[in-house]
Amino acid sequence: MGQSRQTNDNLWTLITAPTIWALHFLASYVVAAIHCAPNEDIFQPIAPTRIMVGVITAIALVLIGLVLWRSFGEWRRHGAGYRHNEDTDIDRERFLEFSTVLLAALSFVGVVFVGLPALLVADCR
Repeated sequence: MGQSRQTNDNLWTLITAPTIWALHFLASYVVAAIHCAPNEDIFQPIAPTRIMVGVITAIALVLIGLVLWRSFGEWRRHGAGYRHNEDTDIDRERFLEFSTVLLAALSFVGVVFVGLPALLVADCR
């Protein structure tokens, strides 16, 4: 009996990185809204919020980096290529792996851009 090269990739692994990105977006903006919502003093420093958003961003980047590293490794082990036009299990697997690589890379960049305002904005204005 031949050994299968197929992994356990499915649509859940495909949407893991964008889900982390979405949760990071939600958490970052909820933290900022809780701090700045009273609007009593819009010039108040937001150092605790910046630190919390930085921690949330670091955690999200590590998680997405792990997804990216795993999917890229799987894609390379299965013969990294861009043509997945056969109706075979391995081609479907390679397509899911490559799609996961692309979505994870996009999600990584998205998390960086969502976290940038915490570095650039100094108050609640």
